[in-house]
Amino acid sequence: MPDPFTTALAAALQSGALPPGVTARDPAEAPRRFAVYRNNVAHGLSRALATRFPVIERLLGAEFFAALAPLFIAAHPPASPRLFEWGGAFPDFLRTFPPLAGLPYLADVARLELARGVAYHAADLAPLSPAALAALAVAPDTARLALHPSVQVIASDHAVGTIWAANQPGSPPRDITDRPEVVAVLRDRGLSVQVWPLTPPEAAFVTALRDSLPLLAAAQAATCHAPHFDPAPLIGRLMQAGAFIAPSKETP
Repeated sequence: MPDPFTTALAAALQSGALPPGVTARDPAEAPRRFAVYRNNVAHGLSRALATRFPVIERLLGAEFFAALAPLFIAAHPPASPRLFEWGGAFPDFLRTFPPLAGLPYLADVARLELARGVAYHAADLAPLSPAALAALAVAPDTARLALHPSVQVIASDHAVGTIWAANQPGSPPRDITDRPEVVAVLRDRGLSVQVWPLTPPEAAFVTALRDSLPLLAAAQAATCHAPHFDPAPLIGRLMQAGAFIAPSKETP
């Protein structure tokens, strides 16, 4: 539980009122100094948000983003000092912010950027060995391939992966046709966060693994989209990236 002063300080950062107990040698200086501190906090949070969602800042422009950030901060202030955990409400904020109604893809791009942050900070777990994978593959009807906690699937009605890729530093200009896209986000063995486009059967397969379905059931989920889908190439790519971990003993 936060102490009373911390609670009062947090409220004052929102309202601008001088919190109880904040003084200066010259009483008239206290409000001015607190205003400087409050502005520094607001600027720091705004830049933290831009760092977490750089593509959103690029799509909206720095000036618009700087005007939008304080509105989000006021509605969703950080709940802890660990700012990498902050920003989960940003996609829904963008989705429901009236001035952005004409840019419906923004929320899903923000979801992708949020997933990248989650992947970067995911727990370090040893990847599954090739021998362990081969042993699991012997019984595909019961074996489960456990995914690293960094692995996430982002499905969108918009070209979320293409839009994100087109707005990376050094990316050449390109025409973007808006269409549904699915991407996988994961942290590879080199600790780099990857964004992989997925076909519908690949997305169904990875999602099924994420939901702890046995290997055979995951493959069957994928064949609903492509009857002759072969999961082997995707399994190999995930294995090479270190996306599989030893299954938990608690996994049924």
